[in-house]
Amino acid sequence: METGEYIPELLGTDESGRELRRDDFAGRPFVLYFYPKDNTPGCTAEACSLRDHYEALRAAGWDVVGVSADSARSHQGFIARHGLPFRLIADTEHHLSEAMGTWVEKRMCGRTYMGMARTTFLVGPDGRVLRVYGPKQIKTKTHGEQLLHDLQAAAGGDPAAPQR
Repeated sequence: METGEYIPELLGTDESGRELRRDDFAGRPFVLYFYPKDNTPGCTAEACSLRDHYEALRAAGWDVVGVSADSARSHQGFIARHGLPFRLIADTEHHLSEAMGTWVEKRMCGRTYMGMARTTFLVGPDGRVLRVYGPKQIKTKTHGEQLLHDLQAAAGGDPAAPQR
């Protein structure tokens, strides 16, 4: 998925079994972030950074939605354990991650497997991708701060109006 493209209409089902659609966010921008696995060190650091900056993002008009291949039950525990205020999509069948290009072949210790590429999309009020952060651009421990800084810089100080 590249800048300017519309994200899929159906995003998936969240931790409570509620369906999320692109139109649920019509008229307001949001952060759609993909991460490999609940309760792993990097993913926990990233989620907690977004949690810690969630109110500032919301005050600027942005919502946050996380996505991994974990189950809704796993997401419920992750949310409870770390006090996450945002929704998490359980993309267990990889529909959204495949459509967004984040379900990729990975290599570790000589082994090849399919997995989630840590990626963040800034999605505009019309459902189009405004910006993509790839795995090498994301600083897990400070991702919330990174997003706020970049949103403010892109908007000339107004984080609710990012520019490409």
